[in-house]
Amino acid sequence: MITACLSESMYRKAAENSCVEYIVWNLRDFTRDKHKQIDDKPYGGGAGMVLKPEPFFRAHDKIAKLTGRKKPRVVFPSPQGQLLTHQLAVDLALEPDLTFFCGHYKGVDERVIESLVTDEISIGDYVLTGGELPTLVLVDALIRHIPTVLHSYESAETDSFADNLLEGPIYTHPQTYRRKSVPEVLTSGNHAKITTWRLEQRVIRTRQRRNDLIEKLTNMKSEDTKNG
Repeated sequence: MITACLSESMYRKAAENSCVEYIVWNLRDFTRDKHKQIDDKPYGGGAGMVLKPEPFFRAHDKIAKLTGRKKPRVVFPSPQGQLLTHQLAVDLALEPDLTFFCGHYKGVDERVIESLVTDEISIGDYVLTGGELPTLVLVDALIRHIPTVLHSYESAETDSFADNLLEGPIYTHPQTYRRKSVPEVLTSGNHAKITTWRLEQRVIRTRQRRNDLIEKLTNMKSEDTKNG
């Protein structure tokens, strides 16, 4: 699942342009038994299977040796973690290397999380079968902020949430389609008016759909005024 996605679209282009390097590890390669078992029943009983600690610890040892970091930054996608945000993606993009542990089944032995994981990150208040898809979401969100991955970084700088405002409406050719026309200001050639209109639209859309972001932005400005 992971290698298939990493070979497509922006993931692939980022690797081809030497902006990032992906190494995918299989937990079964770090087992010691002939059946390559990576899960077992939970102590104390209960439904589901739990991923064993040994494969994670042995994989972590190899990764630490490879990166030269005794304590690699290890991200574990989990509904119990902090919510993924634009700023968190930017922060992760600054790391020279990142390790993602993918959970599965009922969960992962708690000793893995206590000893090895540095960041538990949630992509939303819901549960998925495994950590593969959340990891791909996280990688997609952060590599956008690595220089030269995108053709124009301005695209990432104007994304929704980059400044706590949602992105406004955007249009392309044709100018009129099925009796719906592009707003006249966008075809006026007046860049000052276009910039003002776009900001106004972003504020309107954010207020309509995510007024909590407007409140957050207002509070931030208030704090800046106090500190200034």
